[in-house]
Amino acid sequence: MRTEPKPTRLDRIFARLDREPQRPVLDVPRMTRHRVVLFGATLAFYLTIVLAVVTTSWLVRLDWQAMLFRPYQQWPEIHAFLDYWVVLGQRGPTAVMVAAWLGWRCWRQHTLRPLLAFGAALLLLNVTVGAVKYGLGRSGPHYATEIGSNEMWHWFQAGSDIFPSGHTANAVVTWGILAYLAATPGARRWLSALSAVLSLSVGLTTVYLGTHWLSDVLLGWAAGLLVLLALPWLEPTIATAEAWLFTRRDRLRARLRAGRGGALPMPEPVLLTPARTPAAEEEPAPLREIVPPAAARAPRTSALLAPGPHTTRSERTPVTPAGSRRPPHPDRMARGTAAPAARPLTGG
Repeated sequence: MRTEPKPTRLDRIFARLDREPQRPVLDVPRMTRHRVVLFGATLAFYLTIVLAVVTTSWLVRLDWQAMLFRPYQQWPEIHAFLDYWVVLGQRGPTAVMVAAWLGWRCWRQHTLRPLLAFGAALLLLNVTVGAVKYGLGRSGPHYATEIGSNEMWHWFQAGSDIFPSGHTANAVVTWGILAYLAATPGARRWLSALSAVLSLSVGLTTVYLGTHWLSDVLLGWAAGLLVLLALPWLEPTIATAEAWLFTRRDRLRARLRAGRGGALPMPEPVLLTPARTPAAEEEPAPLREIVPPAAARAPRTSALLAPGPHTTRSERTPVTPAGSRRPPHPDRMARGTAAPAARPLTGG
């Protein structure tokens, strides 16, 4: 009796992804006029902050005043708590937490878009913020050398990659992507407010700890917001990547099924015409069917069977056995011999 192979964990995952979604699919945000205006305003704010720091304006003096105030010495009782709170802006721990949540949503909604959108946002953030950090080369408060200077263009010094604040920008993108992927407008509003509070608090925590200037936090907040506002332009690329991944998944599933001995499509027989010789010119040679090698291979015979061709019972010629099939017995007479005379019965 042939039994079906037991499905593996990968088969169950594929079967889960192939089912119809039980929850509504997320609405893909579009680049509306309101979003374009907000993107332009945020970009103008971004360029204004950069220009104000490069020209050593009043914003640089404000940076120095906040740094010389030394908030970590003014309120030392909250220092231990803020050391842990600033972790909400570190890329590694926050990316793992948010990716785990979005992975569960991908499982429930049968789509890869949440994880792909999160990956695209992090990639865009690293490229844009990293390019500005290393391009401007601003030193942090702990590495400042001259009071009142903007501490720019220190490319080959330690701590010269803090403008804009990576903690703040990462907090905006990591927690803001939850609002971007929200399924309802109400959830989107609440998550937007929560991500704004988290990102600003993380940025001000870096100022309290003395690792960033105040202008670093403002520019990091604007950099993260620009990434979130630009995500609708990447939605076609995200959809293309999702379709490509599902196609690769289908090919992998078919390959795994074939590797477990599944039914493979047999190649069609090819008809070949034999080569014509002078002797074969008079009568056309019949076409010969070339069968696949797997079907043309003769079945292997067991070592217990006698050599030679074997036929089925219906193909064998009936043969009448000679003699009797009954086993020999001392009181049993063979056929064709006369029975001995009956002995008289004795007794009273």
